[in-house]
Amino acid sequence: MTERVKGKIALVTGAGSAGPGWGNGKAAAVLYAREGAKVFAVDYNLEAAKETKAIIDQEGGECTAYRADVSHSQAVLDMVDMCIETYGRIDILHNNVGILEVGGPVEISEENWDQLMAVNVKGMFLTCKYCIPHMEKQGGGAIVNISSIAAIRYTGYPSVSYNASKGAINQLTQNIAIQYAEKGIRANCVLPGLMNTSFIRQGLASAYSDGDDEEMIRQRNSLCPMKKMGDAWDVAYAALFLASNEAKYITGANLVVDGGLTCRFAP
Repeated sequence: MTERVKGKIALVTGAGSAGPGWGNGKAAAVLYAREGAKVFAVDYNLEAAKETKAIIDQEGGECTAYRADVSHSQAVLDMVDMCIETYGRIDILHNNVGILEVGGPVEISEENWDQLMAVNVKGMFLTCKYCIPHMEKQGGGAIVNISSIAAIRYTGYPSVSYNASKGAINQLTQNIAIQYAEKGIRANCVLPGLMNTSFIRQGLASAYSDGDDEEMIRQRNSLCPMKKMGDAWDVAYAALFLASNEAKYITGANLVVDGGLTCRFAP
């Protein structure tokens, strides 16, 4: 541990994992704690947040687990108030909540479009809405929003609502970055590429291989210039950098973490 965020309070949404192993939010929450932050770990699934807390507790860190649905305004306001009541401030807001649906505009339903936008985009809007005033009062803060290369590229299968939501997150983040730059509040995005996490195992097998997880992993690995996908820790370390004082002059940035995938024109 190098204590890169020592003494900071990190509010992490989506801090649980969607399944066994390490998800992006779980890894980020644990890494912030390892680097000296106190973590307010939020997830829609409280048991998943408690699992993250147990890891942090076991390693000697400090963490509070909390359940919230970030697509609802009152729930987010209550979440932020509880974090302030517990720790007194919010130095890092890490937004990791997201859902995925495969399909184009004809295939997906209007209801599913609305739900995905509520979770992926409105959720980040609401957390920023209620955290930023506290960051202003305390003289600064860092917002890290987890986007995707799907915000800037077609990724091999139709996922029109997910891609549109990630594009919206990029501009939400850049608008906040410019508006609050003079207030000492930085806002940046991490854009993961093809990652090997429980989230993709649950949501994408049908898009690649008719439900065969191992074939999906093989195909996704083969698409990457490094011939292997990244993992949750690759995303977490990028987020840690953007949240730390090492990135004190970086705001409005889209940090791509994709093993070179978006640099390539052809296989």
